[in-house]
Amino acid sequence: MLEELKRQVYEANMMLPKNGLVTFTWGNVSGIDRESNLLVIKPSGVDYNRLSPEYMVVVDLNGEVVDGHLKPSSDTPTHIELYKAFPNIGGIVHTHSTYATSWAQAGRGIPCYGSTQADYIYGPVPCAPCPSKEEIEDNYEKNTGLLIVKEFKDIDYQAVPAVLCKNHGPFTWGKNPFEAVNNAILLEEVAKMAMFTERINPNVMPAPQHLQDKHYSRKHGENAYYGQM
Repeated sequence: MLEELKRQVYEANMMLPKNGLVTFTWGNVSGIDRESNLLVIKPSGVDYNRLSPEYMVVVDLNGEVVDGHLKPSSDTPTHIELYKAFPNIGGIVHTHSTYATSWAQAGRGIPCYGSTQADYIYGPVPCAPCPSKEEIEDNYEKNTGLLIVKEFKDIDYQAVPAVLCKNHGPFTWGKNPFEAVNNAILLEEVAKMAMFTERINPNVMPAPQHLQDKHYSRKHGENAYYGQM
């Protein structure tokens, strides 16, 4: 079932350790088939060097396993809430990458200090609040997803394909699992740059809006002109 999507999700998962985004089993990638409303996700707690496409788990949007002999990632309910709320995404990544997670643990979003971030993310990366004690005790992972969705009530999830969860870590998404991983790599780099920027100049301000607008519009939208046709 969904063999091609299993292969893609497996390959996307293997990009995480290759790019230094995970330690041990601290991360996962999923992808969704919108025709069947089934998603494929990494199994829970399985070392990356033991993974293979057939280990990927297929679940429905109720979180029920429909194919696979292993338990899906414990973050599956978070992925499900994002897929339900963000209809144009096809892949999601969660990691505990060092720099992005440091901002999350500090409870801060990542300001846009320059064109590197503006090329791919339109504005700051938001930080969703930590779930309450009650939300943690009652379906923690699902409530994490709901808090992310609430955070994006007035934010375009396609223009800002990343979020930090306070005291937890980052989630990114894209039109497919590979784009979601690319956005996770990008997020880690801009988190690192922002940290060093603030260390060099503690009084730094976000990049001017007109510069952010220019750099984002060069790569996105009907007037984009970056790259080859």
